[in-house]
Amino acid sequence: MKKYQIFEVSRDIKKHAVSKAPDDVGKIGEKLGFEKVLITKNNESYDFKSKVNRQVKFFQDWKNAYNLIEKDSIILLQHPYRTHQLGREHYLLKLKKQKHVKFICLIHDVEEIRNTIYNEYYKDEFQFMLKIFDVLIVHNNSMKNYFLNKGIDSSKIIVLNIFDYLIPNYKSKNANFDKSIIIAGNLDVKKSSYIGKLNQVHNNFKLYGPNYSLHEYKNCEYKGSLPSDEIPSVLAEGFGLIWDGNSIENCTGPTGSYLKYNNPHKLSLYLASELPVIIWKEAAEAKFVEENNVGLTVNNLLEISPLLDKLTKEQYDMLAQNAKVTGQKLRKGYYTSSAINAAIKVLKK
Repeated sequence: MKKYQIFEVSRDIKKHAVSKAPDDVGKIGEKLGFEKVLITKNNESYDFKSKVNRQVKFFQDWKNAYNLIEKDSIILLQHPYRTHQLGREHYLLKLKKQKHVKFICLIHDVEEIRNTIYNEYYKDEFQFMLKIFDVLIVHNNSMKNYFLNKGIDSSKIIVLNIFDYLIPNYKSKNANFDKSIIIAGNLDVKKSSYIGKLNQVHNNFKLYGPNYSLHEYKNCEYKGSLPSDEIPSVLAEGFGLIWDGNSIENCTGPTGSYLKYNNPHKLSLYLASELPVIIWKEAAEAKFVEENNVGLTVNNLLEISPLLDKLTKEQYDMLAQNAKVTGQKLRKGYYTSSAINAAIKVLKK
């Protein structure tokens, strides 16, 4: 039984966290013997000629994928597909009906839950995935329950637990006991408006990423923007924060509420960097943090200061050591490998 992964690439791709998660899944898939079959997105231009050329290239690539893939194979797909691609649905259905392939669908986002860009395209893309999949790989048990409520058989759902975070040539370190809070990612206050309220929180923050605007905040120190493979080497002290939304009192709004269902890639970044974390208590991944003893959970950001006031160096070092152990797994692709292997076992029953 041959194994393939249909993998999207872009000629304009840049190194940033948005692409790292699917890129890492692709690399882990290759290690597990999933041959890459490439679908290429030529450019981001939106003039009529570029649109037509792009769709022609998509159709050619999907046709080539169909011709290349052998009968009775296993195919790994990553969802959602972010753009309309001529030929995608046609040839995936043809693979299933005529070549009897089996699909493992690994989910990065469920736009119906996140509800920030959910539209007819994403509704149709999601329904098509449910039409063709044989096994789903979902983020966590909260997301699993979402699919169970849609009538999906539990035996066809594999829980990932956390996204891996591959780091080439990583040098292990011991996190330093410090009570500062790290925030890494897009720092645009329009996207995550809680960031604009950090001056109300009695902690020192170190921020990494684009769109920083808090230059007048005395408790915020901007550390610059680094590529996703480089930032782990500089995260060496304090706690990584997993929080989102409009408020410092709880995670509200679509991006905040989404934490109840998704595995935020920030969590993977911090733990792969061997940093303990602080996460919203109602987040789906709060259970992972508690069970692995890799950080603290809080109801609101104002709880952090009194919580850290009581924290001893010994307690911090224990959390950091557990983060180091988990980080080793993330950097090796342990969780993705385990989930894909579990999915293969389901298909072979």
